[in-house]
This record gives sequence, C-alpha cells and structure tokens, in this order.
Amino acid sequence: MLTAVRSFFGLGAKSEAGPPTSRRERIDIDPRGTVVYAIGDVHGCFAELRAAEQRIVDDAAGVPAERRIILCLGDLVDRGPQSADVIDHLIGAPPPGFERLSLCGNHDETFLAFVGDPQANMGWLEFGGEQTLESYGIDLSRLARHRGGTAGLGLLIRGTVPAAHLDFLSRLPISVRFGDTLFVHAGVRPGVPLEEQDDDDFMWIREPFVSQPHGLGVTVVHGHTPANEPVFAPGRIGIDTGAFATGRLTVLRVFGGDAVVIA
Repeated sequence: MLTAVRSFFGLGAKSEAGPPTSRRERIDIDPRGTVVYAIGDVHGCFAELRAAEQRIVDDAAGVPAERRIILCLGDLVDRGPQSADVIDHLIGAPPPGFERLSLCGNHDETFLAFVGDPQANMGWLEFGGEQTLESYGIDLSRLARHRGGTAGLGLLIRGTVPAAHLDFLSRLPISVRFGDTLFVHAGVRPGVPLEEQDDDDFMWIREPFVSQPHGLGVTVVHGHTPANEPVFAPGRIGIDTGAFATGRLTVLRVFGGDAVVIA
C-alpha cells in the first residue's frame, strides 16, 4: 500500500495525505475545425504508441480539419518495458501538421511521488514501477546488494532520470474540455460540477463513475479502467484496452460531434 499517494487497492479512495494543494492545468479547446485523436493508457508500450500515431496520421489524411491534436490520456509509464522511450518520444516533435498533448494519469503522478520520496512510496514498485526504473537502466536487484537503502535509491534515480522527463511529467495537464467532450485519465465524480472536481478524481476514480450516470452534460473520454474492447456507455467512452498486456492501444477520433475508434 502506498503512503502519501493513492492506494492501488482503493479504486479511488482518498489517501491520508488528502488532495494536493495546487491543481494541474485544465485546458479548453474550441472544437470548431479541430479533430482530437485520443490514445488510451500507453504504460511504457513504445512500439504500440508509434504504431498508433501512424494510424492517426493515415486517418487524418481523410479528415477535413484545420487543426489536428494527438492526446494521450495518461498512464504513460509503468508496467510496459519502455517508459523512458515513451517519455522521450512525447517530449519530442509531433508528426508534421499535428499538435501533441498528454494528460496526467495516476501512474505518472505516483512515479513523481516516488522520485521525490522513495521510502514513502515503495509500493509503487509492485505496480509497474520496477519496469519503469529498468527502462532508465536502474537495476533494483543490484542496488539492493549495496549500502545506502532507499536514500541511495533516491539519489540514484534523481541522478539517472533526465530532468526534462520529470519536468514534463510535472507539467502535464489534468483535463481537456473539447466542446461537449471532456478528456480525463480516470473519470469524474458524479453530480459534482466540473469546476469543483478534484484533480485526484480525474486521475484515480473508478466507482461510482463507471457504474452510474454522472449527470454533468458532457461525454467523458477516459482510460484507467481496462476492458477487452472500448466501452461506449451513457455519458462516457472508455478506451483503456490494456496495451501492456494485450498489445492493443486504442485510438478514438473525436470530430464534428462524432467519436469513432480508429483501427
């Protein structure tokens, strides 16, 4: 169980530390003449991310949009084998003619918490964090045989993970509003006005979001809760298809009021 962040067993329950004191950026994009391609949870699957972007480029050639945006829905790191490559790629230039945005997921936030205080967040290693550190060339089994403990681990991580990667993760926005569509990582708290929603819910919530209507007048496009196929339910579209386990990284095109999965 994690301390000072969320419990991975809690399915969105508040941590003892409470909500963060500052909110991540919330972006509003005018939908007129704009197409958004949302990508589900990447989780260190670099090859799948590159293949998804190629599908997007191919599809966009037939879409009469003036502005084209690629939007990753968060959980960029953990579980898959190439988290470092994923972050490096997302920091770089997008495909020609596109803009690229990424949202913050609970795994991205927890990676930052671990870097800041490994001793308080060791549970992260059991939920995909070890694969993330290995992608940066950090061998935890070798480190464990040397002195220094978690203090040494913190020094090693901060000396190994590029500052540009940590800065990128720390600056990720929490949501994108796109007309009547809201893109977040996890979901929303039913019945709570959008301007009053907690960042933690956007990153962590499952219940009651996935089982009851939220009543907020938007379609929420989200990841976080994996399913075998994209889920089209009242008020929400879930596109986490468990890429790290299935190799399937779902892309959803939102344009002109329609939402279509891009195969």
